[in-house]
Amino acid sequence: MPLLGVNIDHVATLRQARRGADPDPVWAAVEAQLGGADIITIHLREDRRHINDDDARRLRSTVQVPLNLEMAAVTEIRNIALQIKPAMVTLVPEKRTEVTTEGGLDAAQQVHSLRAFITPLRKKGILVSAFIDADVTQVHAAADAGFDICELHTGPYSNVAPNRHTEEIDRLRLAGEEVVNHGMQLNAGHGLNYANVGPVAELPHMAELHIGHSVISRGVFIGLREAVRLMRNLINY
Repeated sequence: MPLLGVNIDHVATLRQARRGADPDPVWAAVEAQLGGADIITIHLREDRRHINDDDARRLRSTVQVPLNLEMAAVTEIRNIALQIKPAMVTLVPEKRTEVTTEGGLDAAQQVHSLRAFITPLRKKGILVSAFIDADVTQVHAAADAGFDICELHTGPYSNVAPNRHTEEIDRLRLAGEEVVNHGMQLNAGHGLNYANVGPVAELPHMAELHIGHSVISRGVFIGLREAVRLMRNLINY
C-alpha cells in the first residue's frame, strides 16, 4: 500500500495571486496531515512562482511527516536544501516558460554531473530521488548516478485516452521492475487524480505516490482535509 505525498504548491499559487499571506502553505500542510498525508511535497522553483524560501524553512520546522523538496539541479536551491535538510530531495527538470513540469529528468545525458550534484545531499543523509520518464534507459542512468529513489512520471498515463491506459501502465510496470532490480525505491506522480490513481497504486513495489493539483482542486470545494482523506482511501486498495 503506497504512502501518499501531498504536494501543496498550489496553495501558495493561490496566495501569490494577491501577493499576501493567505492561504498559508503551513496550514495547508497541517490540514493535509490531518487528512492522512504521509509526506508533504513542495517544489522550490528558481523563479519562486509559488513556494518560497521562507515557506520551505517554516514547513521543515513544523511538518510532522517527512518533507519532500522538489527542485532543479541548481546550486542555489541545493544550498537551501543542505541548510534545511528535508527528508528527501526530488530532482526535476525545470523551464521558466512551463506551467508545470513537462517531462522527466534526462538522467541518461548527465550521469556524471548528476552524480556530482547529489553527492553533498546524500552525505547530509538526505534521500535523493530522480523524477524520470518510465524508460529503462533513464532508470539505468539514475542508478549509475547514485539516486536512492526513482519517481516515475505518470503524466503520459494521465493524459492519454482511457483505451490506452493499459499500454501506459505496462510501461510503468516495466520501468518499475527495473527500479527495484537496481535497489532503488519506486515512487510515481504527476497528473494523478481521483479517477485514475487506482491502477498506479496497484503496481508492484510502489512505495509512494506524490499528488498535488487534483487534491488541492478538490479541497477548494470540500476542504483539504477531506480531499486528502478521499485520496488516501482510494490508495488503500
